[in-house]
Amino acid sequence: MGDVLAVTGPIYIVVLLGWLATRGGLFARADMRVFGKYVINISLPALLFNALSQRSVAEVLNPVFIAAYAGGSLLAMSIGILWARRAGKPLSAAAMVGMGMACPNSGFIGFPLVAQLFGPANAGVALAPAMIVENFLLLPLALAPADSDVGEREAGQGRGERLRLALVQSMRSVARNPMIWGIAVGFLFSLFGWRLPEPMARTVNLVAAACASLSLFVIGGSLVGIQLHGLRRDVAVIAAGKLLLHPLAVLLFVLLLPPMARELQVALVVMAAVPMLAIYPVLAQKHGHDTMAAAAQLGTTVASFFTLSAVLWVVQG
Repeated sequence: MGDVLAVTGPIYIVVLLGWLATRGGLFARADMRVFGKYVINISLPALLFNALSQRSVAEVLNPVFIAAYAGGSLLAMSIGILWARRAGKPLSAAAMVGMGMACPNSGFIGFPLVAQLFGPANAGVALAPAMIVENFLLLPLALAPADSDVGEREAGQGRGERLRLALVQSMRSVARNPMIWGIAVGFLFSLFGWRLPEPMARTVNLVAAACASLSLFVIGGSLVGIQLHGLRRDVAVIAAGKLLLHPLAVLLFVLLLPPMARELQVALVVMAAVPMLAIYPVLAQKHGHDTMAAAAQLGTTVASFFTLSAVLWVVQG
């Protein structure tokens, strides 16, 4: 167990530092959004570019990895949406529940955790296909029904038309995502065997190096001031779905599909076992469910210290 805590301990110590620094007034909670923008728009794209440009396309675009991650995530999302609808929640709220259960914070928590296990280069190779599945499949499929539900209530349009328009809008947002551009340019360099000039390569390395620690710091600072009052049932269900159901669903597909390298199998399950994406409350705000999303993020992040330690103990056993 000591080896497991040696991996998870530094992750959550940096998260705690972010919380303490923000709670103590050294930084404002709004500052975390600025730091987060730096990670999302500059540092993480540089890291993804580095990871992909130095590997072959065939090595990164592992179809079994992508199928297992997509299949397990869609299963978890579907169960979350079904539970929420049966509980009487509107479609927009149900979509946010499904997103919370199936869209992990692979960039801010998953990558640093896998990097502790297998090193940054291997973690980047696992992060890239995970980002592709999340940005091109999971997020559009979660946001489209939520947007269509709001649009139908506001404009009186048919749900089918609203769903189509919302899906198109989601894909346009994905195309403008700097992380996707980092992946795309990295693939181009890998495909053609290009290399950056040494000064540029060193610059990209410096920018990418800030990703892991700063992203964890942002998670901690963003949790300051969030309350759980009156939302404990929703928080418990979403947290259980994200931390238990999602990795189990992904593991099911790992077992059903052809075998992969052991490191990729572990990275896949660990990526699925981390809390939901950092901008979860921001995405839910448009639909009026940001309070539920923020509370779920807090509860899930706290509980994940114990569940992730258990997951690592099992996969390393």
